[in-house]
Amino acid sequence: MYFNNILETIGNTPLVKLNSVTKDVQATVLAKIETVNPGNSIKDRMALKMIEDAEKSGKLKPEGTIIEGTSGNTGMGLAIAAIVKGYKCIFTTTDKQSKEKVDALRAFGAEVIVCPTNVEPEDPRSYYSVAARLSKEIPNAFYPNQYDNLSNRQAHYEQTGPEIWEQTEGKITHLVVGAGTGGTITGTGRYLKEKNPKIKVWAIDTYGFALKKYHETGILDKNEIYPYVTEGIGEDFIPQNYDFTVIDHFEKVTDKDAALMTRDLVRKEGIWVGNSAGSAVAGLLQLKDQLKPTDVVVIIFHDHGSRYIAKIFNDDWMRSKGYFDKKGMTASDIIGSKKDVNLTTVEASLPIGDTLKIINTNNFSQLPVTREGRIVGNITENHIYSSLLKNPELKNKPVSDIMQEAMPFIDISTSIDTLSDLLSKNNQAVIVKDFKADRNYIVTRQDVVDALA
Repeated sequence: MYFNNILETIGNTPLVKLNSVTKDVQATVLAKIETVNPGNSIKDRMALKMIEDAEKSGKLKPEGTIIEGTSGNTGMGLAIAAIVKGYKCIFTTTDKQSKEKVDALRAFGAEVIVCPTNVEPEDPRSYYSVAARLSKEIPNAFYPNQYDNLSNRQAHYEQTGPEIWEQTEGKITHLVVGAGTGGTITGTGRYLKEKNPKIKVWAIDTYGFALKKYHETGILDKNEIYPYVTEGIGEDFIPQNYDFTVIDHFEKVTDKDAALMTRDLVRKEGIWVGNSAGSAVAGLLQLKDQLKPTDVVVIIFHDHGSRYIAKIFNDDWMRSKGYFDKKGMTASDIIGSKKDVNLTTVEASLPIGDTLKIINTNNFSQLPVTREGRIVGNITENHIYSSLLKNPELKNKPVSDIMQEAMPFIDISTSIDTLSDLLSKNNQAVIVKDFKADRNYIVTRQDVVDALA
């Protein structure tokens, strides 16, 4: 037996029991290993479905160009299908994504445009906006728009859900999925709940994005949105693929917990997977007290670890983020030793002259810049003076016109060694985030010196 082309190998992925990392969970925990798809991720399923549906509707014509905003995995699925079917591909992605993902897309002949991460979805520089614009400018182009294209969730309703139901012989009690575009969790969850309405669907979200609060309140709170590390999950807008009635609960997981668990999955289970898998398992462990021995949990493992070699599986990168635990003082100790721990910020629309007054009045050297409560940049006293000396008329312009890149975010449990390394390089200060208390603090080099004195 053989397949006529690589697209016919998509799907029918195995379920594998987790043993070591879930040893304290009173349930059978099974991982749906989507890395065996030809593009090494679950996104192959919906990528092919979006293309086939577009062909049927006439939206995608022969020798057309597929243009999509992607974190990497959807682009890979689209690129593979495009090769087999004879299309060109142009992808936009963010500068947060791993270099391996970008290189892989280019290896498949796609053109890749890297866009800034920390801008609003509506910003013309965002990877969403750039993809939408190019699809209008380039003749014979098709913009799949995985976020709002309902073929995305339909692929999982037709494939992933039935596979899990058959593989567990209908015994599944809980589905755990890292939530991104909403297609996997909505399509799979809807099918399974039609088979058994008692099945619980748990979505794993990341600190820094707003899906959990939206699910619970119906409010998209942009104050919850800030830079984060975990790739492939979390959104700062609500994709149309979501049907929140299918989801029973959202659980937030820190970047650090996700990264450490991703490495544990490799070293303790021998399963090489990406960041979202670690996040999903970490989320399950946070919810383990809700499980009983007769439960059967299925976790989706979205993609392959080979796309994260320079990040999650690089010790230097992990140290730079403060994810390796070390004995001794941590950022939490620095915060506890500070007399004034409240974080002062300035709104991006505030005039530069007024910003300088705040800095001088409070004897600050720098301030984080926010937009609707979200930290989007940083401004220093020296940079303001330098800018005004060159052009005094700037004092009435908004501070966003000259703001610099936002200070790095680190977890409150980061060791002082790692914190010192960060501050000794190009950073005058860092933002310390207590994710679970949802509080931010600023730590400078002087704060570290004072704490050690």
